Amino acid sequence: MGKNCEDQKRGFFSSAPKLRDCPRSGKQEFAFIGRSNVGKSSLINMLMGRKDLAKVSAVPGKTRLINFFLMNESWFLVDLPGYGYAKVAQEDRAKFSESVAEYLARRETLSFVFVLIDARIPPQAIDLDFMGWITERNLPHGLVLTKTEKLSETKIQQARQGVLEAMGRTVGEEFPVFVTSSAQGRGKVEILGWIGRVLERKEKEAGQI
Repeated sequence: MGKNCEDQKRGFFSSAPKLRDCPRSGKQEFAFIGRSNVGKSSLINMLMGRKDLAKVSAVPGKTRLINFFLMNESWFLVDLPGYGYAKVAQEDRAKFSESVAEYLARRETLSFVFVLIDARIPPQAIDLDFMGWITERNLPHGLVLTKTEKLSETKIQQARQGVLEAMGRTVGEEFPVFVTSSAQGRGKVEILGWIGRVLERKEKEAGQI
């Protein structure tokens, strides 16, 4: 049975403009990223059981730094800048910031990347580009559908299938899909449960248990 990531202490730890400024604690990290205004801050607040830790703004692109939130004093939830409004560094950067690209490509303690997609609209070209970028680099990742509270279950399943078809992916152990609503608290247990299982697997691989 996976670790219980539901009942735990949560709080802001630090911000970093670049990889070299990130914490050196050795704790495993679970990153969240998506287009600006996809509902990332609201989702992170839901996962942490707080309303004010990750700043929610009506202005897209407000997250400029890599923000670390310490969970249960054992792992980090990482809030990455949205890639829709970041400066284009190189064609290879898939229109997201150079600091984010460096973090994703070189961060040794990064365990998993949650890619957020607005369930109300089809995935955009930049979403598909980003998903292709991390797939090429063999980064463990999954999909999070956000803002589902005003959609029927039929519409949610249609959106889910549409995203999978656009990405040419199938759901499985290597590519989980989470349906969420920050307004309703939906998806919290599933995401934290997944994180708990990843942490447990990491500990087993390290021979700690």
